[in-house]
Amino acid sequence: MTIKRSLCTNLICLSTESRLSPCPAKPRSFATRPTRNLWPRSLWDRASSADVLDFYAEEGKRNFGEWIAGPHSRSIVLRQPVGVAALITPWNFPVDLLAWKVAPCLAAGGTFVAKPPSKAPLAATEFVRAVCDAGLPPGAANVVHGPGGEVGAELVENPISRKIAFTGETETGRWIMAHAAAHIKRVSLELGGQSPFIVCPDADLEAAAAAAAQRAFSNMGQICISVNRIYVAQEVAEPFTEELVRRAERLKIGDGMLPDVDLGPMFSRAQRERTKEHVADALGKGAELLSGGSEPEGEAYLKGYFFRPTVLGEADHSMRVMREETFGPVAPIMRFKTLEEAVALANDSEYGLAAYVFTKDLKTALRAAEGLEAGGIGINVNNVVDLQAPFGGWKESGLGRELGHYGLEAYLETKHIRLGL
Repeated sequence: MTIKRSLCTNLICLSTESRLSPCPAKPRSFATRPTRNLWPRSLWDRASSADVLDFYAEEGKRNFGEWIAGPHSRSIVLRQPVGVAALITPWNFPVDLLAWKVAPCLAAGGTFVAKPPSKAPLAATEFVRAVCDAGLPPGAANVVHGPGGEVGAELVENPISRKIAFTGETETGRWIMAHAAAHIKRVSLELGGQSPFIVCPDADLEAAAAAAAQRAFSNMGQICISVNRIYVAQEVAEPFTEELVRRAERLKIGDGMLPDVDLGPMFSRAQRERTKEHVADALGKGAELLSGGSEPEGEAYLKGYFFRPTVLGEADHSMRVMREETFGPVAPIMRFKTLEEAVALANDSEYGLAAYVFTKDLKTALRAAEGLEAGGIGINVNNVVDLQAPFGGWKESGLGRELGHYGLEAYLETKHIRLGL
């Protein structure tokens, strides 16, 4: 208990230290503010990780046991650290997604070995360094580097680790599940997404288009809960599409750290090529290019993997962009006639991480939310992440939950002690 209290105290110190250098205030919801002067994702990543540390510094104090009285015995239920956790994280939010794992692990009284993404290791490494500098006991926080196929595989297969927490591609998640089974390890997997966005006939079309644009194009679509496919009620399809196209064409591409720029480059050539392939496949199968669809021209875009935010009309489920995770700034639109049809289309996927519904009717909202096969449902919002609520996927989008008290429980084992009287 002394070690756990020390770790929680250090989490509070770390969250305070991470705020010492000035950061701009967090922006208002995208749906209610102009598209200009978007908060740089690198600064958001850092500040959000501090919020996670704050939360689990307090949540760790609430890791109470239980006392159960019986006629001839007493039962004590304890929750103790699961053991060494291997934390494997991706490149798109290298600090924040690592904090989602580090903070609850330490708050539970555990230790970890983190493997930052090979293609974006620096920020995550400095984060772990800050954790160590906060005064944690030697060996509580560790970091290793190297290719996922070698270093990541060792973390998964080595019997020293008792818990694997991974965020990344579904195929890698399958491999981790199979190999962690050799030692019956605890596994948390946050995997791929293919999030549907449903626009009902009574939706506020301007708010829906603003929310869809932000969630489809922000970070160049390289977010696990990005809007990947849009289903619009037939009677409002034209005005919604026009508004979405208008917003897409207003977005300025360039150096993402400049205050008047909305979208920076994509992460890699491979990501851009995959996006281009998905767009080409859709166009070849009858989709209509309404906006974007190509790289911007000019000398300013020669250094960086830039791609114009893209809106596609006349999409259907024969297209890769409607079936696979593009991880690029593409918003394909398909029309529907009834809510039942929209929910069925949304569920016609191997993924189930997030889904969004825009409607003014409570009955419609609840029917849709209860019918959608996803771990997080956003009703008239384009974000399902809340520090106090569970985050994770259904189907092939993952296993287990992060954030909230659910995230802490993922790093705890339960022990029952029965005392005879």
